[in-house]
Amino acid sequence: MNIAMHFGNYHCLYYFYILIPCCLLLIYRMVQCRKKRELLFAHRYAQLLCINYDHRIELVKNILRLCGLFFLVLALLRPQWGKQEQTVVQEGRDVLIAVDISRSMLAQDVKPNRLRFAQEKIKKLLYNLACERVGLIVFSGSTMIQCPLTSDYAAFFMFLEQLDVDTISQGTTALDQAIKAALQVFHAIPTRKTKILVAFTDGEDFSTNLQGVKEQVATEGLSIFTVGVGTSHGAPVPILNDKNKQIGWEKNEQGQVVMSCLNEKLLSDLAIQSGGKYVRAVDNDDDITVLLSAINKFEKDKLEDKTMQSLQEQYPYAIAGSFLCFALEWLL
Repeated sequence: MNIAMHFGNYHCLYYFYILIPCCLLLIYRMVQCRKKRELLFAHRYAQLLCINYDHRIELVKNILRLCGLFFLVLALLRPQWGKQEQTVVQEGRDVLIAVDISRSMLAQDVKPNRLRFAQEKIKKLLYNLACERVGLIVFSGSTMIQCPLTSDYAAFFMFLEQLDVDTISQGTTALDQAIKAALQVFHAIPTRKTKILVAFTDGEDFSTNLQGVKEQVATEGLSIFTVGVGTSHGAPVPILNDKNKQIGWEKNEQGQVVMSCLNEKLLSDLAIQSGGKYVRAVDNDDDITVLLSAINKFEKDKLEDKTMQSLQEQYPYAIAGSFLCFALEWLL
């Protein structure tokens, strides 16, 4: 039966080069000892004068020394073979990320614009979350679950990178629809004690039933964290053509350029009433630190158990081989 061997510390492979000078030094020592014996007495008298010396035993001792060093270096490489299945119990929280992709998120009061700024903040947040399942909801006038709850952050980031304001055609914002979508996701997993929604938006909202949704949130125990993206003085909303080039600014019925401003009061009220927290997105990482601190206070749920195959560490055999070689060398 073939045994596939792997090594846990490949970077220690260069230690084997130490064996080369060691081998050369032992050979050099044996040659020098032989020359000294020949200088002291003739070969025919060697057995009479060196009764307790046997060059064959010296050769065996040198071989044992080299073998001992070989097994010692082998132990440093951490040889592994023999797969064993292990069941890993995972604990974490389910966190839904909702991103506003209405046209107001193209405003450039944060750089390069609100949507791209929010995407970078989400990446930083997830880089610092540990063992959490995350899902992605996008919303404007309507809502879509872009990525279901998953622990595969690479897949989540792939969906996140694809976001733009054309993902959903409507240009207005209905925050209540995003919250309803989050509630539906958590309805499918009623055993969850911790339900968290983190919404990245500028707070411009045209919801028809936000107050009713707030009452449902309180009943369902959903904690909403709102992250305000933008500034209070606001910025105009650019109009882009099919090639993503700006061709003008959004204007109202009177022909005046529309200024999109961050609605902090709405977002703060929504977060506080749901037991969450409002955070304003800033250029440094203070907002991420506050979010992480608040999320980490929530209780973790038991997620699905994962069965993993792992190779067994076999370096004790190499250590035992090294000890045996050095012990035999000492006894000879």
